[in-house]
Amino acid sequence: MRDVKSGIDRSEINETVQRISCSLEADDMQRAVKTLLALHPADRALAFSALNVQERAQLLARLDIPTTADLLEELEDPQARDVAETFTNERLADVLDEMEPDEAADVLGDLSPDRAAEALSAMEEAADVLPLLPHDDESAGGLMTTSFISLHPDQTAAEAIDYLREVSPGEETPYYLYVIDSASRLIGVLSLRNLVVAPPDAAIGSIMDPDTYHVTTQTDQEDAARLMVRYDLASLPVVNDLGILSGVITYDDLVDVLDDEATEDIYLLANVSDADLGIDSSLMLSIRRRLPWLYLSALTAFFASWVIAQFEGVIAQVAVLAAFQSVVAGLGGNTATQSLAIIVRAIALGEIDRGQSIRTVLKEGATGLIQGIAVGLAAGLGVYIWQGNVYIGIILALALIGNMLLAGLAGAMVPLSLKALNLDPALASSVLVTTITDSVGFALFLGLATLFLPHLIQT
Repeated sequence: MRDVKSGIDRSEINETVQRISCSLEADDMQRAVKTLLALHPADRALAFSALNVQERAQLLARLDIPTTADLLEELEDPQARDVAETFTNERLADVLDEMEPDEAADVLGDLSPDRAAEALSAMEEAADVLPLLPHDDESAGGLMTTSFISLHPDQTAAEAIDYLREVSPGEETPYYLYVIDSASRLIGVLSLRNLVVAPPDAAIGSIMDPDTYHVTTQTDQEDAARLMVRYDLASLPVVNDLGILSGVITYDDLVDVLDDEATEDIYLLANVSDADLGIDSSLMLSIRRRLPWLYLSALTAFFASWVIAQFEGVIAQVAVLAAFQSVVAGLGGNTATQSLAIIVRAIALGEIDRGQSIRTVLKEGATGLIQGIAVGLAAGLGVYIWQGNVYIGIILALALIGNMLLAGLAGAMVPLSLKALNLDPALASSVLVTTITDSVGFALFLGLATLFLPHLIQT
């Protein structure tokens, strides 16, 4: 029985890279190429990316057009652009002709306008790529491919099957067939299964499903991906403003979108603005893209320090207060982060509409309040047992209740407010929320300590 492949891990990729490098050093080009081609195209791209510039150039010179096209399709956009720029116009045109139209359009879109125009003029399949170029990269039009099969309602099932044999669609072509009218407007969808089991003389119009989920070319890619997930669609047709079928988004594009959007949101929540950064990014690039957010964090931290400075006299008289003020700020920050993560995810998945915003904020506020009471009472009791001072326990408990209530409200309101302003809800959310919970937490704790100061001094 054949073993089931489970993929290879990064260490095996690194070992393969070492073997390729050794083969190149020994001038054994045939073995180097053979080692690279033994990998799955996705793993091949990882190994290729790990090689140095000279090694990549040596291998590229020995790869045929189909293999090079597969490689560019698997590489990240910046790397695919760098590779494409090393080709002559003729070789680049041949490679682009071999690629899926949407992948070819991505490469052309990253090249300079002059270089892209030269490559297009040399391509044989430029007509499949040109309709994709005007669309924004993050729209359904920028995500779709023109590689799909369309039928007409008056065709019979037998005629449709003969047509499929004639065009011989590739493996990337969607499992679904789309039915268009004489003006190329989308009117239905038909699965290959239903086509195969239908009577040979059955009209396509009688066996198609007229209720077809679709999006327009201007639809945001995240909304398109959300629709595919909600209705479990393997592919999604894209139409223009006139309802004419322009392209199709396939499941592999869906995975890429979800991965990109999840990465972007996670990075933004961590105050990393460039979703293209990774463990392999250069040191200077990583610093350049991450340092500005740390400056902003430092600025907000100074504001929190300024709040503490306003209560210098209180802290000087009751030094033990300094030991507990960070507890209030820290628990407030954790509460806000919980709320923030839930709300940003809900916004990303389209689970919150305008009518639910107020109810959502109130619910998160109530959650923060109840958690604040539970944690505040436990912490206050613990401090009383530890320090033997009931007033410090009361101050800590009240400050925690107030700050965790505010944290729940802020964790919901900040991303919802950013969304209402047409900004990414993850953008600066953590910085803003942390500033609020730290500053208010310090102010609440030390403000209450000021009110209770006579009792604190007496004890």
